[in-house]
Amino acid sequence: MIAAPDRTPLSRDFFDRPVLEVAPDLLGRTLVRRTPDGPIELRLTEVEAYDGANDPGSHAFRGQTARNTVMFGPPGHVYVYFTYGMWHCMNFVCGPPGRASGVLLRAGEITEGAELARKRRLSARYDKELAKGPARLATALGVDRALDGADACGPTDSPLTVLRGTPVPADQVRKGPRTGVSGDGAVHPWRFWIADDPTVSPYRAHTPRRRST
Repeated sequence: MIAAPDRTPLSRDFFDRPVLEVAPDLLGRTLVRRTPDGPIELRLTEVEAYDGANDPGSHAFRGQTARNTVMFGPPGHVYVYFTYGMWHCMNFVCGPPGRASGVLLRAGEITEGAELARKRRLSARYDKELAKGPARLATALGVDRALDGADACGPTDSPLTVLRGTPVPADQVRKGPRTGVSGDGAVHPWRFWIADDPTVSPYRAHTPRRRST
């Protein structure tokens, strides 16, 4: 008999570690998103680590700004950013305050509330595509900048909580370069995913955006 996923919330100590420890350890965990329409739950299958001042690919590499302030705060909080003028992406802040590292949530399997996710992701042909990619994940869960700074380790009625779920054995974890990262940060193999999981997004190297003429 397969044991049911553990419903115990992760503590702040879980996130108060080096980001390269936290990132692969998030695989298989259950993210609970509470909305006015009802809860949605997602099993995390793909993440990326961003290591602040040590990482040219991080939003915090050049220091604190109005946009990335949450990254410099306590671990276990949510950092949400807006990209390409149309999409939101969400991260969990890791390490001690001031360290500014975080884990981008890239993909997951919707395990509860799929009907709510489908309403937000009308272009998804199959349920495995509902949260296949960081912008799709945020869209499916109804995440936007209003959740920037939310405490995932806070009260039980917090809009976001992470449960212990079912951790993934080390031999099922894969790693490689991060998707779409350019420059010196492109070399870091800090993308982690569950081997052969159908919800994991395809890898794409960075492609410079061409200017219109």
